[in-house]
Amino acid sequence: MKKILTTWVATLGVALSVFALPTHAQQLGGDYTEIVPALVADAPDKIEVIEFFSYACPHCNELNPILNQWAAKLPPDVAFRKVAVGFNTPFYQLMAKLYYSLDALGESKRLDEAVFKAIHSQGVKLIDEKSVTAWVTTQGIDGKKFGDTFSSFGVLNQAKRADMLVQKAKIRGVPALLVDGRYLVGGPNIKSNTDLLAVTDQLVAKARAERAANK
Repeated sequence: MKKILTTWVATLGVALSVFALPTHAQQLGGDYTEIVPALVADAPDKIEVIEFFSYACPHCNELNPILNQWAAKLPPDVAFRKVAVGFNTPFYQLMAKLYYSLDALGESKRLDEAVFKAIHSQGVKLIDEKSVTAWVTTQGIDGKKFGDTFSSFGVLNQAKRADMLVQKAKIRGVPALLVDGRYLVGGPNIKSNTDLLAVTDQLVAKARAERAANK
């Protein structure tokens, strides 16, 4: 059973973890597509960059350290946040709840890389609430406190909001970066994580110029 589950998880991760955009994106350009209507940002006074991701995703695992370095150097007018996707799939939904639970406990940044490493390098089987809780306790988090948070309304609401945002942004695969609620990065011209972030920088500059012109 474990072997079957592991194979299923790996296959699902590869299937969903692509630099893909919505089916119409390829028709709109080689680097990005525009989301119409634009999404409302959590920080409307700043240029918001959202990463749609999952701990289950191998490509998200590869991007994560590079993206963290990039995000640490963002200028003051740019806000970065992560959205954990559920994709209506049990394992991805479990990982989304793990992320939002850690975030609610103020532990998401500290354990961000550790979760990826546990799944993709150490082979830790985070397959249900019990195994997830057992793992987080090894990372210094109180099991009961985590369990209460994991099943809380706040975490469930965050996961639901994330699913709604995924639908509005027409996200079909992860990792995916959305700039200023309008520009979804990706397309046939993007061949690497370096390309992905370079185009993101260009779209941040584009959004900045458009905001200045509209003042």
